[in-house]
Amino acid sequence: MAERAKSEKRFETEEDLSKVELPDILPVLPLRGIVIFPSQIHPFLVSRAASLKLIDECGGTSRIIGLTAQKNPEEENPEPEALHARGTAVRILKMLKYPDESVRVLVQGLARIEIQDFVQREPYFTAHVARLEEIFKPEREAEALQANLVSQFSKFVSLVPYLPDELQVMAMQVRDPARLTDMVASYLKIAVEELQDLLSTLDIRSRLEKLIVILSREIELLELGHKIQSQVQSELNKNQREYYLRQQLKAIQKELGEGDARTAEIEDLEKKIEAAKMSEEARKAADKELDRLRMIPPESAEHTVVRTYLDWLVSLPWGASTEDNLDIHNAHKVLDEDHYDLEKVKERILEFLAVRKLKHDTKGPILCFVGPPGTGKTSLGRSIARALGRKFVRLSLGGIRDEAEIRGHRRTYIGSLPGRIIQGLRNAGSNNPLFILDEVDKLGADFRGDPASALLEVLDPEQNSAFADHYLDVPFDLSHVLFVTTANVLDTIPPALRDRMEVLELPGYTEEEKLKIGQRYLIPREIAENGLGDRKLDFTPEAIAEIIRSHTREAGLRNLQREIGRVCRKIARSIAEGEDETPPELITPEMLKKYLGPPKFFAEVAERTNEPGVATGLAWTPNGGDIIFIECTRMNGQKGLILTGSLGDVMKESAQAALSYIRSRADRLSLPTDFFDKSDIHIHVPAGAIPKDGPSAGVTIAAALASMLTGRPVRADVAMTGEITLRGKVLPVGGIKEKVLAARRAGIHTVILPRRNESDLEDIPPEVRAEMETIFVDAVDEVLNHALRAPSVAGAAVDGAAERPPAPTEAGKPKPAAAAVGRA
Repeated sequence: MAERAKSEKRFETEEDLSKVELPDILPVLPLRGIVIFPSQIHPFLVSRAASLKLIDECGGTSRIIGLTAQKNPEEENPEPEALHARGTAVRILKMLKYPDESVRVLVQGLARIEIQDFVQREPYFTAHVARLEEIFKPEREAEALQANLVSQFSKFVSLVPYLPDELQVMAMQVRDPARLTDMVASYLKIAVEELQDLLSTLDIRSRLEKLIVILSREIELLELGHKIQSQVQSELNKNQREYYLRQQLKAIQKELGEGDARTAEIEDLEKKIEAAKMSEEARKAADKELDRLRMIPPESAEHTVVRTYLDWLVSLPWGASTEDNLDIHNAHKVLDEDHYDLEKVKERILEFLAVRKLKHDTKGPILCFVGPPGTGKTSLGRSIARALGRKFVRLSLGGIRDEAEIRGHRRTYIGSLPGRIIQGLRNAGSNNPLFILDEVDKLGADFRGDPASALLEVLDPEQNSAFADHYLDVPFDLSHVLFVTTANVLDTIPPALRDRMEVLELPGYTEEEKLKIGQRYLIPREIAENGLGDRKLDFTPEAIAEIIRSHTREAGLRNLQREIGRVCRKIARSIAEGEDETPPELITPEMLKKYLGPPKFFAEVAERTNEPGVATGLAWTPNGGDIIFIECTRMNGQKGLILTGSLGDVMKESAQAALSYIRSRADRLSLPTDFFDKSDIHIHVPAGAIPKDGPSAGVTIAAALASMLTGRPVRADVAMTGEITLRGKVLPVGGIKEKVLAARRAGIHTVILPRRNESDLEDIPPEVRAEMETIFVDAVDEVLNHALRAPSVAGAAVDGAAERPPAPTEAGKPKPAAAAVGRA
């Protein structure tokens, strides 16, 4: 109403509607139940086919149409004789189409019109119209009527709650009596016949008199309504008296031994509290709240709060637990059925079972599975629950920023609930489920608290035996719960929380492991999920290997599963469409292009390192290992070092240390000692949109610089990692397993590692160690000796003839190289 009043005021000051010219012939739209007055803005809904046609054709042209009310609003398709002769010419301001094809139209009244004769009946009415001129004779009595109308309308507005007070001010500001009567009439909810009579009255004084009579009647009705409302309030007081009488009646019924529904409810709660096997503190709290419930009337809001709290207390598994399956051989069998490899994790679970078998009151360990996406962390938790015979509860912590999600809300808040830990236990119906907290490394924190700090109590075996949820406000024993958390990285987990968990790393899978997992788990699953379970379909090992090498590049298995699923879906579609009556039973590498398209990944190492100044490094990412290229170039300048590629501070310092080392060894590399005096050196790491940091690229940067300055290309089959010092020492780095697996995925057969990382090769599968040649070094000079090609073949290398890797022996191992070569 307020917006409509503002719109009317705007149009009133901006445009003189009496000067708007009206066509002699206008489209006529019949109205049901409403009357539109001149100078007023009014919305209405159009849903009849003929009216929609009229609005559609006239809404974009002249936008001026005629509106007239139907004599019978119930008539769906009125004839011209069923319409009032007098109506209003309006201008369409806005139109809004609804999904059901109806249109909401906002119009502004322009002038009163009279329909003389109809020109057209289909598809909508058009008619000759004449503009009606109003009759007004200024006199003192008319001014008094106008003032009386304004006073009556102000009183009317004050009694109607949905009308804005601004209308009183607007009515006082309107000087034109014709416009005033039209404005007042448009806000009255009276019969259509009375509104039509006001529209048809051309004598303004007569219209003023009629409106004063109508307003007096409406004000009397409104005042009567207020009186009735007061009587209703008195009736409510009477109802309150009856409430007290009913309470006395209940007391009498109790004395007579007659029960009621509320008594039965309280007795039911008493039985549930007795059977819940609560702790002593919880039992005291339950009895206290039950006594309060007896005193609180059911109509009180506090009654619902207390009842909900008691329902939570009696529904929690205080003494309900499942019996662990302590058969170690069966548990080992279940874990092997669901997951391939992951021996360290399986060994830890079997150790827990063995200790539990010997000591029944042992506390559950807090395990944290860390690894790239798609390595089976969450599904492994489900398998552990199945092996132990426990209930499984999963809580995703990704994006949680409110501490109350863990500890619950206090009962002082409306709609408060326990935290997600207590909710999960109630849903499980057991106090010793396997509770997996997914994505613990993605917790947030804001003004509502730090959920990671709330987890400190949950994941501490010394404290969680008395976990206090804010809603329950009584301790609950979580020591029997086997908590398992998952994360992609450890860096974002607060140190205090990380210290409470036993970290088990799930590194990326090798190609052989992916091949076996695909054969044992992924292919049967995708065949069944895509409706091909009753058909003979299989993949050759070569086809799976081709998918792994050419269509995926990941540490986990999700993309491999997606690509296998794509093949199955295309076969299912060809069968469903009848195009392939004899679908293939065996997928071979040659058929992959038809189903998966061209390969997405290629081995580009040799192509990228066929000229001096490019070296291949190894990097660790949250998604597993990866290879990176370090590119160097030299130009005329003044001892400038340019570093690009979104490098972090640590990596920039490694580049500066590498350049300083190369300058200090200029004589040993047969370089002029002043080679940097009139030169600028630019070091770039491609994939510039991806941030990179860490010290492990030091040896790679040094090799790229030495290659660029000496003109000797780096061997295409060599990748390296290691931190360097200004003295030329090579220091150990992390993520060795992921980096070696990344080199193998990229087709690299030789890796150069710090000697102090030799012990890390034990984590690498034997088949990978047998295939890869590992060179351990202590100094950068050794790196350059192994990585740079001999000067005699450098020129040939520039032409694209990359040096071949050492030929394998009968056992599949590379032939021995220099003395510094270490065996994995």
